[in-house]
Amino acid sequence: MDLATIVGVLGAIGLLIAAMILSGDIGMFVDTQSIIIVFGGSLFVVLSNYNLGQFFGIGKIIGKAFLFKLERPEELIEKAVDMADAARKGGFLALEEAEISNSFMQKGVDMLVDGHDADVVRVTLQKDISLTTQRHETGIGMLMALGEVAPAMGMIGTLIGLVAMLSNMDDPKSIGPAMAVALLTTLYGAFLANVIAIPLSNKLKLRVAEEKMNQQLILDAVLGIQDGQNPRVIEGLLKNYLAEGKRSVNTMDD
Repeated sequence: MDLATIVGVLGAIGLLIAAMILSGDIGMFVDTQSIIIVFGGSLFVVLSNYNLGQFFGIGKIIGKAFLFKLERPEELIEKAVDMADAARKGGFLALEEAEISNSFMQKGVDMLVDGHDADVVRVTLQKDISLTTQRHETGIGMLMALGEVAPAMGMIGTLIGLVAMLSNMDDPKSIGPAMAVALLTTLYGAFLANVIAIPLSNKLKLRVAEEKMNQQLILDAVLGIQDGQNPRVIEGLLKNYLAEGKRSVNTMDD
């Protein structure tokens, strides 16, 4: 669970609600017509840019910003070094019994056990990395599109409200509701874009970068093991993926 995302989003929403309550009756900030224009209109516009499968998968994509759990690179390096040591002592078949929680690493190890050539392993795993990144970038693109469309739909709603207001200036009772639509659609559009869509898309960009780095680390580890490199050499190579301050910790006992 990503506490930063949860606290950040809920904190922002909470402060906005508190400001509305302090302004008076919170009910005056709720308008059905404005909600339909901004939220409904924005979603339909985003849908027009993607297929149904991609669109209805956005919930799962957003979930990654809140619940996505990624192994620390240090843990992957430690596991890779242990497997390299086991492979040098007992061959690739010794890796069959290894307990591997990372599915991408498991796929690479299975290819070693099955005796695939290094080029086949590299191409297959690199392709897997590319396709995974591409799928995630589609989700990020959808959220970015939502962040761009929502303010525009808010502006369209504002124009609708202004037209309705100006068309009924002779009826004082209609001015208030029309003005509410004009202002609240702008508010809803800014909220949807700047509190929900853009922050979540930026968090997903961070998650994609972290996952891609881990997968590239695993790829280098698998190829190093296949090449029969010394576990300490593999460890030194993989530590290049760590921040400089974390590289001094040894994962192997002397």
